[in-house]
Amino acid sequence: MSAPNFAPNSQRLTVVQLLPALDAGGVERGTLEVAAALVERNHRSIVISRGGRLLKPLLDQGSEHITLPVGEKSLRSLLCRRRLRELFTAESVQVVHARSRLPAWLAYSALRPMSAAVRPSFVTTIHGFYSVNRYSAIMTRGDQVTAVSESAKRYVEQNYPGADAAAIEVIQRGVDTGLYRPGVVPPAGWLADWFASFPQLRGKQVITLPGRITRLKGHRAFIRVIARLRRQGKDVAGLIVGGEDPRRRGYAEALRATVAEQQLGQHVLFTENRDDLRYVLAMSDVVLSLSEKPEAFGRTVLEALSLGIPVVGYAHGGVAEVLAQMFPAGGVGVGDEAAVAEKIAWVLRERPQPVAENPFKLSTSLSREIAMYERLHARHTTQASAAA
Repeated sequence: MSAPNFAPNSQRLTVVQLLPALDAGGVERGTLEVAAALVERNHRSIVISRGGRLLKPLLDQGSEHITLPVGEKSLRSLLCRRRLRELFTAESVQVVHARSRLPAWLAYSALRPMSAAVRPSFVTTIHGFYSVNRYSAIMTRGDQVTAVSESAKRYVEQNYPGADAAAIEVIQRGVDTGLYRPGVVPPAGWLADWFASFPQLRGKQVITLPGRITRLKGHRAFIRVIARLRRQGKDVAGLIVGGEDPRRRGYAEALRATVAEQQLGQHVLFTENRDDLRYVLAMSDVVLSLSEKPEAFGRTVLEALSLGIPVVGYAHGGVAEVLAQMFPAGGVGVGDEAAVAEKIAWVLRERPQPVAENPFKLSTSLSREIAMYERLHARHTTQASAAA
């Protein structure tokens, strides 16, 4: 990611972001983007998690990392509260930003005993449509609550009437338009490796479903759609791009068994996690979004459309918002697999293009996020001075 060029900042903040882990996913990648922007803005960026495959890129950007089990549902995580409070004090933290529910509870309970004069501002982000209960309600208790889409904000307002609507700000995700733009072509070396790994894709029309292999992402529907298209004589190959949930390996194994039973082994391929998703999307003819539950935003939908690749997806949640602005023709009713297949066939035949002007720019998203941190600190400073 290339961070935006911010103007120099005289008031240096220390901002802590908490999330369970630094593995693949939209929340994790968004955390790295904000961390890079903080460093670019001359702020201090600290991330707390159990680590993961994105730890090295985070450190390479200039951020710091503290390894704690803040996403682990065990007694070990409860012991983190005192450690967090000590850290917030020792490092003179101004803003604590929780991006998941358990880290939010731990941070909130660590912050509560601190005096108002030194207590950091508490920020939460609604990254998903969480189950409606007291456990999830913590995500509405930030001094500032951000939502990644209008749909996410409406979900909070409809299900948590006690939440302060005035404290909720929509900051939609964005992409680096220097990297995600129409016409991106993978390097020759990458292409050679790609076709060496997946020779079945050569000469095929590639339909891609990105996302971790979990039950809600619509992988079974994807397999049925590919089977339907092939029965119709379409020379397509399906690509499932994403890693397995280690706690639910049985589901991934069941998907592979289904592919084998339907004799689709040469036509539905699994890639595991990849760090080159941009190139994989660019090599696709159509990208799908088949999540059975609405996504709060739909980062991979935006990334594909930004590359000029049409997306066909269930038109609900944040995905519907992105499609409405960039490729309205790609939306279909939730669960309508026949319509998905028909829409894919239309895209392959007519080759429609997403809108050229991308309204979801990473530079805009990050500028608003950093401005929010700075605004919170300025307000806290003013309140502390008035109380002194």
